[in-house]
Amino acid sequence: MKGAPIADFRGQIAEAKPKGVYGIAEQMTSDFKLHMTNTTSLAFLFPGQGSQAVGMGKELAANHTVARLTFDEADEALGYKLSELCFEGPEEKLKLTEITQPAILTASVAAWRVLQEKGLKPKPATAFVAGHSLGEYSAHVAAGTLKFADAVRTVRNRGKYMQEAVPVGVGAMAAILGMPLDQVAAIASEAAQGEICQAANINSPEQVVISGNAGAVGRAVQLATERGAKKAVTLPVSAPFHCALMQPAQERLAVDLRAMTFNNPAFPVVCNVDATAITSADAARDALIRQVTGAVRWDESVRTLIGNGVNLFIEVGPGKVLWGLMRQIDRSKTCLSVGDEASLAKTLGQVEAPAA
Repeated sequence: MKGAPIADFRGQIAEAKPKGVYGIAEQMTSDFKLHMTNTTSLAFLFPGQGSQAVGMGKELAANHTVARLTFDEADEALGYKLSELCFEGPEEKLKLTEITQPAILTASVAAWRVLQEKGLKPKPATAFVAGHSLGEYSAHVAAGTLKFADAVRTVRNRGKYMQEAVPVGVGAMAAILGMPLDQVAAIASEAAQGEICQAANINSPEQVVISGNAGAVGRAVQLATERGAKKAVTLPVSAPFHCALMQPAQERLAVDLRAMTFNNPAFPVVCNVDATAITSADAARDALIRQVTGAVRWDESVRTLIGNGVNLFIEVGPGKVLWGLMRQIDRSKTCLSVGDEASLAKTLGQVEAPAA
């Protein structure tokens, strides 16, 4: 796999689920009209790497000036036509991590700006945002913590630093499905044998991704299979993300983040690394630095939002990965998505914004 780009591993994990699960979940949210009030608590969720697809953002950019201008701003900030790669591909280039990361952020922010233009604007007293890994940067743009142009340049460098931190083949990641986190953590510790092997993405009660040295991850996959995991499979990724092997990338990114201007978020941002709500600029910067080697505690993050009274979740950006994870975390909550014209119309048709 020398030189292989990061693959859509979360999509592969989703394929392991029984057919029809997503269709059933979608039916559950297709026949209601939610009347929001000024006290309705909602959270906007932003996807991370693995949600990319050729054509993302194209419809929104064609139909909404604010989306088109978002892609223009990204093109100018990066010095190349990111928009063309998002809209037309090729797929192999879009999968290159230093392109994927700014591409997903741009598509997500474009969708976010369209939602705002349509009147679905968060109120600081009742709104939260959160993002999965890379998506935390999109969340901070939405909250006003970061300027979009700064964020898009930073995540390009983030992708580059992460790719360069570990030689191809040294590290690996694997998905463990249908096994409790404490058991996965114990297996990872046992498999390490002096190497790195740790939980990297705690996505839901049913899905934990581990990361570390290739040998250790391979041993963990074997142990998980022997001890009753529903599925344990090594993922075709080009580097071991969100583990201690990413320390060189974290140190490089820290320099960039400390040189950037951060504002206090306009509404709380639930961060990956602590699964707590952030309300200050300094805390936001610190969490983004620690996130590079720290686990994405997504399951806990969603439960933090629920604990704060959120019962409406809207995934903003390409794909429906977080929508799918929500079905595993708490199926009683309403979860919608906005990534293209069809999903925008469906969400706006189901959510009636409050009067100003």
